[in-house]
Amino acid sequence: MASFDEKPVSVSEDAVDSAAAGKWKEYRSEIVECLEDEDGLEPKGGPEKESGDVDGSQETLDASDGGSGGADNPALFKSVFRASSLVHSEVKESPLSSDAIFQQSHAGLINLCIIVLIAFNSRLIVENLMKYGLLIKLGFLKSLTDWPLLMCGLSLPLFPIAAFLVEKLVHKKYISDPVAVTLHIILTSAILLFPVLVILRSDSAILPGLALMLLACTIWLKLVSYAHANYDMRAITKSCHEVEFPYMDCLYEVRFKSLIYFIVAPTLCYQLIYPRNACIRKGWLANQFCKLIMFTGLLIFIIEQYINPTVRNSQHPLKGNLLYAIERVLKLSVPTLYVWLCLFYCFFHLWLNILAELLRFGDREFYKDWWNARTIDEYWRKWNLPVHKWIVRHIYFPCIRNGLPKSIAVLISFLLSAVFHELCIAVPCHIFRCWAFIGIMFQVPLVVLTNYLRDRFGSSVPVNPLNYMLGI
Repeated sequence: MASFDEKPVSVSEDAVDSAAAGKWKEYRSEIVECLEDEDGLEPKGGPEKESGDVDGSQETLDASDGGSGGADNPALFKSVFRASSLVHSEVKESPLSSDAIFQQSHAGLINLCIIVLIAFNSRLIVENLMKYGLLIKLGFLKSLTDWPLLMCGLSLPLFPIAAFLVEKLVHKKYISDPVAVTLHIILTSAILLFPVLVILRSDSAILPGLALMLLACTIWLKLVSYAHANYDMRAITKSCHEVEFPYMDCLYEVRFKSLIYFIVAPTLCYQLIYPRNACIRKGWLANQFCKLIMFTGLLIFIIEQYINPTVRNSQHPLKGNLLYAIERVLKLSVPTLYVWLCLFYCFFHLWLNILAELLRFGDREFYKDWWNARTIDEYWRKWNLPVHKWIVRHIYFPCIRNGLPKSIAVLISFLLSAVFHELCIAVPCHIFRCWAFIGIMFQVPLVVLTNYLRDRFGSSVPVNPLNYMLGI
């Protein structure tokens, strides 16, 4: 028999916690057995966890709320829902705490933000209509029938036909490769100079001029790829690389059908074979057409109802009050951002997918997640994949193969992009201030800066190119 003078045995808190956890595990097992005896069902939480934690008990309690045992099960009330039942059984973080915020699904909050955004913009639209009325005028559509520009646009398909004849002649060995290269240079130069001269000599509106220049630049990119790819395939067939490229002799041929498909396909890079889908999904195609019409209407509404009136009612930015100029720029920033997003969605997602579906073109990766880009370099690689693939294939890697440094190859790529941006903006607007050229070339130091910040600070610095784009 123990003496009263003995010192009490000290028990550590960890031992008490371990013992309590063991007791709770036994208690939980009894609850599960009781539920199985009453309902004939296995516990909803699955097999018991072997670990010593009490996480499974909470799963049993949570599952019992909606299970067949439910509130009508007397055994459940008798053995589980007691005043002494454990409610706090493990260490947990709040869902929005810094340690757990990225472990939660925020779909509900995103939906709430979308609802608030729709409600807020709907109020602005109603307020604008009540104050100014409907300002949309469809007179700009008549400018699309500007005869000089229309005839120029209809004549552009003659240049791919001429390029095909050049390739056919060199393929049949009627002309040499240097002569073919010279003829292709003349054709590609003419396809740019001809629309530029027509636009500058005619007093045309901005919209048809922009459409004509975009069409001419697109065909220019396609013809350069067509000539470059065929030149490379001829070089392969003439070299001693038959072991490396055994299929080239049987595949390389100049066919007019291949050129026509390439000209209308949603790609800028010519190749002999493209991935193709088995059929055309008519229902999906009709759905995409409806979306295209709806978002095009939204685009026109924003431009005519918000952007044009703001620009017309604004003073010259260098002749008025500085605060007034800042207010005008900020007022234009939001509708301009909406127009930019609508243009991206209408062209890169809707129109290119519609064209690909009609032609059964299989590669639908026209863009990547540019909205998650952390550097300017990454943004330009994800924003416009058709142009990016063309530049990588016909500008960047040829420069690298010819011994140029990577930085010079990147600079040449941006220089070509800047020239075409200036052509597509300055020529239709009849304003040659080199703003577009400077804006694109300004991306080069931003590429260096954002890459440095990424390498120096890693993911701790949230660099997003959209901030720079909006600032420019």
